[in-house]
Amino acid sequence: MRISILLLVAALAAAAAPPEYKAGIGRVEITPAGPIWMSGYASRTKPSEGVLQKLWAKALAVQDRRGTKLVIVTTDLIGLPRSISDAVGARVEKQYGISRGNLLLNSSHTHTGPLIRKNLEVMVALDQLNRRVVDDYSTKLTDQLVDVVGSAVGAMKPASLSWGQGKAGFAMNRREKTASGVKIGLNPNGPMDHSVPVVRVADAEGKTLALLFGYACHNTTLTGEHYQISGDFAGYAQADVEAAQPGVTAMFIQLCAGDQNPNPRSEVKYAEQHGRELSGAVQGVARGTMKPMKGHLAGTLQWKDLPVQPTAREDFEKMLSDSQPVRVRFAQEMLRRLDARDSLRTVAYPVQALRLGDGLVLVALGGETVVEYALRIKAAHPKLGVIVSAYSNDVMGYIPTAKMLEEGGYEPVGSTMYYGQAAPFAPEIEKIILDSAAAAIARVKP
Repeated sequence: MRISILLLVAALAAAAAPPEYKAGIGRVEITPAGPIWMSGYASRTKPSEGVLQKLWAKALAVQDRRGTKLVIVTTDLIGLPRSISDAVGARVEKQYGISRGNLLLNSSHTHTGPLIRKNLEVMVALDQLNRRVVDDYSTKLTDQLVDVVGSAVGAMKPASLSWGQGKAGFAMNRREKTASGVKIGLNPNGPMDHSVPVVRVADAEGKTLALLFGYACHNTTLTGEHYQISGDFAGYAQADVEAAQPGVTAMFIQLCAGDQNPNPRSEVKYAEQHGRELSGAVQGVARGTMKPMKGHLAGTLQWKDLPVQPTAREDFEKMLSDSQPVRVRFAQEMLRRLDARDSLRTVAYPVQALRLGDGLVLVALGGETVVEYALRIKAAHPKLGVIVSAYSNDVMGYIPTAKMLEEGGYEPVGSTMYYGQAAPFAPEIEKIILDSAAAAIARVKP
């Protein structure tokens, strides 16, 4: 009898216990209203022509029992520059009391989305009319990102979180070594990360509200000859999950995909194929046994100065007579910055960590970080669940390893011009980033 009473008391206490978390979901369509210059490929010669898929910004707000809130925002965009992320962060902190370190802004890096103000602008020669279109879109986008955070915060209700991991195999290392150097191609023996981390958000009755998932692959199935707006494979994956599970919000977070490409690519059918494969992996995890998440939430964000190799004014002056317009635009921008006494010697780099309960930390790195960073960060914390995303808070350029800087190729060298970066990074950036990520994890983990 005594045992029965004790069991009954324990059951009643468990039923009366407050929920571990509150969570809310927000979403807003961010599809451009008309033709707009697209971003990602310098080969394009005209604005977009129609819409293949709608684009979305989605937000997940989570609050623990102490009242600490974290918000993760995912966007079907090439990347958000710091100017927009900082503006959104300041307004979110003022309006909703969420500190900047607790707000993560990630982009899927679709190359069939709109040009965003101050991101990869050197790549495109905009006339006055098209610049106004880009500026107007970016201004509206800033407002929409603040509003979608507010929608998520306003929708918070008792919820549980759990996480698991699946696999998808269409990403392939693209740094192909040839007799003439490293080129973008296929390297099946190079480093890759095919893991698909999934976070499930469920209401108090156990009904799924959202599935947040990631993958480390350039969102570039659709190449430069495609002019219709779309979210590429990440957009198709989200749509497929939501079609299979009505009422569920699917959110894609881009991981460390700097040197990873989808294979095969260049046709819409392949974007659909990759999206289905990724969706299948996500739904497989969600149907299985996932690890419940418990404990407090925490966040931290710091900006580190990454050193750039030295340059001279004469280097840019020589480019002014170059036959390639993009090189001339780059030189003009560098000379403008020198005249304005801007520093060309360092690049500010964001390193963020979000603690999602006691067993999972989401590290959010900026830029087009290559997959080797994620592999090393996860390997350094074998007893802790770690997800490492890139394309977060600012996408200011490619983030290569020290070895890549020695090898050359597009990621460490060829890409810097398009991002308006004066020169390739110095090799010590690798240690700075890895040390900063370790310190961020230490600040938020139990």
